[in-house]
Amino acid sequence: MKGIYADASGGLAEVFARVYRADDPHVTVHEHDVIAPEQMAGLYSGHDFMLNDHTFLPTDAMAQVVGLKHVIFLGTGARSYMDVEGIESLGIKIHTIRGYGDTAVGEHAIALMWAAARNISFLDRSVRAGIWPRGGGIQLTGRTLGLYGFGGIAAEVARIAVGSGMRVIAWNRTPRSYPGVEFVDLPTLLAQSDVLSLHLLLTDETRHALSAERIAAMKPGAILVNTARAGVVDTAAMIAALQSGQISHAALDVFDTEPLPAGDVLTTLPNVTLTSHDAFNTPEASENLVRMGLDIAKRLAQG
Repeated sequence: MKGIYADASGGLAEVFARVYRADDPHVTVHEHDVIAPEQMAGLYSGHDFMLNDHTFLPTDAMAQVVGLKHVIFLGTGARSYMDVEGIESLGIKIHTIRGYGDTAVGEHAIALMWAAARNISFLDRSVRAGIWPRGGGIQLTGRTLGLYGFGGIAAEVARIAVGSGMRVIAWNRTPRSYPGVEFVDLPTLLAQSDVLSLHLLLTDETRHALSAERIAAMKPGAILVNTARAGVVDTAAMIAALQSGQISHAALDVFDTEPLPAGDVLTTLPNVTLTSHDAFNTPEASENLVRMGLDIAKRLAQG
């Protein structure tokens, strides 16, 4: 069984080399950053599986690939890069990976929360411009953090937040329990959260889960943190709420279009903190991710 990892750019080839083991299936590694649809048949054909980090896979292009049976997507958000059902209808199974970066993303969500609470991005911009402002901000100790969805990342956020003296409440579609976390219904979560942190997978069911109606039901002046997927929020409604003050600050790592276009309205709002879909990006998480992808390939090879 042989595979290909064609988009191992940005240092990922080095990560692959560190975690690859002699008993892993053979993988051909390329450092392409962008792979055009017309290149895919020639590149992927003849391989049993592919590791895919960030390449968009149009179904019509994948239909021209010969022999490929598995796509191992290096992350959870495969639907942001491909039509999963469409590709699987071609006889190509899609595999995703959870849990590789729970600590990395959880820590980033906490960092965004504190940055928003203390207006760090505003203060940084001002000082660089020769201004010496007072940013105000709020203390978070004793305030309520709401977790919209509760999986491994949310558990890491809860662990840190509980330890810092916050009250932590959460809503999840299926029953969960976690030390120090009170699970509540969705109206309670929205109404009581001083900070609302999103931890939903993006599916047809969760798209725009934080709708205009639910944004209106949030505690006035709450902070919104999103390290999940942009699609779980109605972006237009979020922007309107930022402009009206219903949301006091949004701290975002994910966007409807990535990279975020220059001049996007989110870049013009003073009460927004932006990072470049980088929450997962630590050496530890990258090594976990690629190693877990290879473990899937190994299991496939062993039948």
